[in-house]
Amino acid sequence: DVFEQPQHVGLKKIEFHITTDIPAVLQINSGKKETNDLYATTEEINNTGFGRIFPAPSSNDKMETEEEEDEIPSEFISRRDLEKNRLSKEEMEKVSVFKNYEPGDPNCRIYVKNLAKQVQEKDLKFIFGRYVDFQSEVERNMFDIRLMKEGRMKGQAFIGLPNEKAAAKALKEANGYVLFEKPMVVQFARSARPKQDANEGKRKK
Repeated sequence: DVFEQPQHVGLKKIEFHITTDIPAVLQINSGKKETNDLYATTEEINNTGFGRIFPAPSSNDKMETEEEEDEIPSEFISRRDLEKNRLSKEEMEKVSVFKNYEPGDPNCRIYVKNLAKQVQEKDLKFIFGRYVDFQSEVERNMFDIRLMKEGRMKGQAFIGLPNEKAAAKALKEANGYVLFEKPMVVQFARSARPKQDANEGKRKK
């Protein structure tokens, strides 16, 4: 009995050899669909090893899109992409533009500097638009991007957000984000007071 069992395995091998002859039989019957089905099944057999690799990333993609749907429309950057392309605190310490970094006093306007030449308003909208509820007319009207492209202010932008909370979240999540290979420096914008007042305010501190 013990020796008979391996013989069955041998017979199974012969069955596999027979399957290679099946396409010829199917061609005689001119069943193109059947041949396609057969190739599909043989591909399935061949790809069983690979099939297990693919589901994992697709489930992650689903999770990512679900997250985006929960949070913000997909026309804006996802939180995952923001985190992925941001410098870590350690990396920021090594970059000169972050040396004397201070977020500033919280308000609803943020100031962004160290922007690459090719940055356009749409790039900033893609990033900071996620902090605005575009279904609300009030928030939509308060969202304002001023990108400086000329003169001494080149590479800087002022972005008006609906409220201080949105601005604080934007600052926390977007500061150090690498856009066109340059990390953005995000701070709260100083209130538009004359320079003397601002200096006096600094001295008081």
